Amino acid sequence: MMGLTSRLDATGLRVLEAQLRSADGVAILRHGMNMCGLLFVWQVFADCCSAFRLIGWSAALIGATALAFALGRQRCRTHDVGLTPSDLRRHAIGALLQGLVWAACMSFIARSGATDELVALWTLISCIMVCGAISYAPTPLSALAYLAPCIVGVSAMFSDGGQLPLRALATSYALSLLAGCLIYARTFGRQHSSTVQLAEKSEVVSLLLREYEEGASDWLWQTDALRRINGVSARFAETMHMAPAQLEGVPLVQILAGSGWDSGRFAAGLHSLADHLKRRESFSSLSLPVEINGQWRWWELSASPRYDENGIFQGFRGVGSDVTAQRESADKIAQLARFDPLTGLPNRSHLREVLEQALADAEGRTNGCAFLMIDLDRFKSVNDTLGHQIGDKLLSQVARRLRQICDAGAFCGRIGGDEFAVVLSVVVDGASVPRLATAIIRALSASYQVDQHVLHVGASVGSAISPMDGRDSEALIRSADLALYRAKDEGGGLHCAYEPQLHAQAEERRQLELALRDALDKNELHVLYQPVVDADQGTVLGFEALLRWTHPRLGPISPVKFIPVAEEARLIGPIGEWVLRTACMEAANWPGDVRVAVNVSAEQLSQPSFVTAVSAALSESGLEARRLELEVTESVFMSDDTGAVRVLDQLLALGIQLSLDDFGTGYSSLGYLSRTRFNTIKIDRSFVVGASRNTAESLAIIRAVVTLANSLGMSTTAEGVETEAELDMVRRLGCKKVQGYYFGRPMSPQDAARLFPAPPKLAFG
Repeated sequence: MMGLTSRLDATGLRVLEAQLRSADGVAILRHGMNMCGLLFVWQVFADCCSAFRLIGWSAALIGATALAFALGRQRCRTHDVGLTPSDLRRHAIGALLQGLVWAACMSFIARSGATDELVALWTLISCIMVCGAISYAPTPLSALAYLAPCIVGVSAMFSDGGQLPLRALATSYALSLLAGCLIYARTFGRQHSSTVQLAEKSEVVSLLLREYEEGASDWLWQTDALRRINGVSARFAETMHMAPAQLEGVPLVQILAGSGWDSGRFAAGLHSLADHLKRRESFSSLSLPVEINGQWRWWELSASPRYDENGIFQGFRGVGSDVTAQRESADKIAQLARFDPLTGLPNRSHLREVLEQALADAEGRTNGCAFLMIDLDRFKSVNDTLGHQIGDKLLSQVARRLRQICDAGAFCGRIGGDEFAVVLSVVVDGASVPRLATAIIRALSASYQVDQHVLHVGASVGSAISPMDGRDSEALIRSADLALYRAKDEGGGLHCAYEPQLHAQAEERRQLELALRDALDKNELHVLYQPVVDADQGTVLGFEALLRWTHPRLGPISPVKFIPVAEEARLIGPIGEWVLRTACMEAANWPGDVRVAVNVSAEQLSQPSFVTAVSAALSESGLEARRLELEVTESVFMSDDTGAVRVLDQLLALGIQLSLDDFGTGYSSLGYLSRTRFNTIKIDRSFVVGASRNTAESLAIIRAVVTLANSLGMSTTAEGVETEAELDMVRRLGCKKVQGYYFGRPMSPQDAARLFPAPPKLAFG
């Protein structure tokens, strides 16, 4: 009863549990009374007692109350694993601290007041002691710890010589309360001991049930009223790899917890089982992990409470089965359904679930959630040139980096292909999304070591924020996708947030793609030719073939608009082959020393049939290979080992000229020039314009490129020359060839042919 012994039998533990449960049931009354008393003391003594003393006493009362409340919460959490006498002693410590605080109030604060304040305080103290006696009555040690300091405090409060009768009366009152608590506790203990000590009749499982257990994969189990295993069956003991005697009398929860019993870390299923046992509720098909000989198995338990003929609870009886194989199979199916098998990241459907939950949580909040879509730049070139195996390994490395970036508030996953996504559950401020997007781009753009290859890919990010960019998952994903498309359209490697006009642009792009698919068949495409001339002599050395599209309804459409659409829709291959054949056919009609230059995209170079297509165009037109110049940009070199170099070497072997276009505007590296034998380096118009304005950087770049080209035996072509001053400037800087409006705009094949004198007619006779 008092909790002074270190060990108790089963009956004593049951009584102890009942004591603490009864005391904790009315603890809220005591805590509430403490707080009301605190306010009352301040109201009465605020004018006559020092604030320092009142504050100190108030802090002590709040601290003691909080400690008692915390100890009560701790006991609630440990009910499942059993209470001990130390819990009763901790309960008494909380009571003692509260009693000492109220004793301090009577000893020190009461002296500050006059008779009226003293009467008011005694009225409060009498209520406090009654409330404490009621709440601590089942636990005599706690009642004694609480009321004993109060008795001392009462004596101190009425310490004046003329207050002796009052002191005697108050002390008697407090002692009466203590005696009442002890009498009640004694009665309480006897009643519960009688209930617990009712012997449980031994119940033998029928022979039929034992035969069933021996012949089936399931087993029977049962507990007594204290949730201890009894009547251990042979199958149950065999499953646990223990002797029946080792299991008999041991708490069921302890056996199932395994090594977690000592650490206190229990699985959720075990907590659920303990709740059912404690509430004496039937349960069915309850799954939980069980540790057996250091290995984890999954069990499924079902049971019902047992009662005797008098309705007295006897324990539980149930059946168990090992469902480890079924559980592992179900987990694998769930894993495949919700996670990407290559990267281990959540898949598209899992991402959508998380996004929908984030949207639901954001309802009513001022700050919503965000969805970020991520697309890898230049990943297709890796797949096309190095194979899918290297591409898959690269994606796995990308996934690892993405996991490292995303913190607890960000959930990342793979949508498919080279697309990933992140759900940001709470957008804290306006900088949250751009900050995360920047971190993603920076991390994913760093170089990758995959086998013996060093790869460089970038990342583009599009984002949308709820509710302004979409109120449901479908709308938010669509908005983020449009923002991602814009980021890719602007060159990649950057983050774009969703804007409403992107929907209209997407529809325009869709219509453009539909029209472009029919453009070849409907003869809407044509090729214009811009002359490339000798910088010193002004003679035409060749032409650059430029694709143009005139739609019957939309009119002329800029290549800046339709070329990206053609690349995205995988139309650049057939369109590029048509341009190549057309340009070769036309160039065959020009003088033998005039070349034609055709632009080639990175996607065309990655196609296995490209070299064959070039050979066919030369063969069909009769054009010499030396008169065909293919222009590529630096973007085709996206890693230290790509198929682009091999394709270019094959083209050089055919005798075709190669030109490096827009050198210095993108991924400039001298390594490109050392690995591939280019014939010409083309200087972008932006440098020509800058040099004409005497911009030091542009002048330095052009001089450096010219010097580099001369040292490597290459020529240089200055693009975009539009004035005589620009022509004089590029001549002085050493450019060998020029191209631009100064010498001619892109022109039709007929106008291009007129630039050459007609061959003389032979006279006969």
